[in-house]
Amino acid sequence: MRVLYFAWLREKAHVAEETVKPPKSVRTVGDLMRWLKARGGGHAEAFADTRMVRCAVNQEHVPLDHPVKEGDEVAFFPPVTGGRR
Repeated sequence: MRVLYFAWLREKAHVAEETVKPPKSVRTVGDLMRWLKARGGGHAEAFADTRMVRCAVNQEHVPLDHPVKEGDEVAFFPPVTGGRR
């Protein structure tokens, strides 16, 4: 599974992307976040407040209960605002 980190999540995790092989118990994006956070260090800092993290699986915005599987690309980023008036 390829995991991408953007903006301040990348800064806190100290990595822009990584390939991980989570245990079979990781079935959703939320599970993946908890597993990454449990690794400690920068990952624990990056996922300290999951309300401030948005995610995408295979370039589609998804909720935390979205399933993940081997081979997926999962991206984590802060909430995005802006746009045209």
